[in-house]
Amino acid sequence: ETTLPYKWSQTLQDVTVDIKVPENKKARDFEIKIEKEHISVKLKATGEFIVNGDLHKPIKPKDSFWSKDEDVITMELHKVNKMEWWSCVCNGDPEIDTTKIQPENTNLADLDGETRGMVQKMMFDQRQKAAGLPTSEELEKQEAINKFMQ
Repeated sequence: ETTLPYKWSQTLQDVTVDIKVPENKKARDFEIKIEKEHISVKLKATGEFIVNGDLHKPIKPKDSFWSKDEDVITMELHKVNKMEWWSCVCNGDPEIDTTKIQPENTNLADLDGETRGMVQKMMFDQRQKAAGLPTSEELEKQEAINKFMQ
């Protein structure tokens, strides 16, 4: 079992990477790069990489950032594709089973109008199906047929 030099978590929008670094070092002691398809953290004094890898999927470097607290450098990486889960941070690292991810509950109010409408329609259709009633599409078709028959 490979031990990674970091712990990570994700939402559909971003990936958070907490990288353990030597204690008593300042942020300026590190060379930190966040690129579209690559991240690295290097100790300037020794040239030793703590993390250096090609990302599993592309990110938006301009929207991504890092911060340092005590002996941890945290990278907030914003995904290009906000509709998929990552199975790992860097290619070649151990992968997780993304089918077991329990997505965080989203508040409908947090979604933009179009997305909220789609989600509400899906929820309505799910409830209708569960109750053995017609879905919104079937209702629309029925309405069109009724209009045509008049």
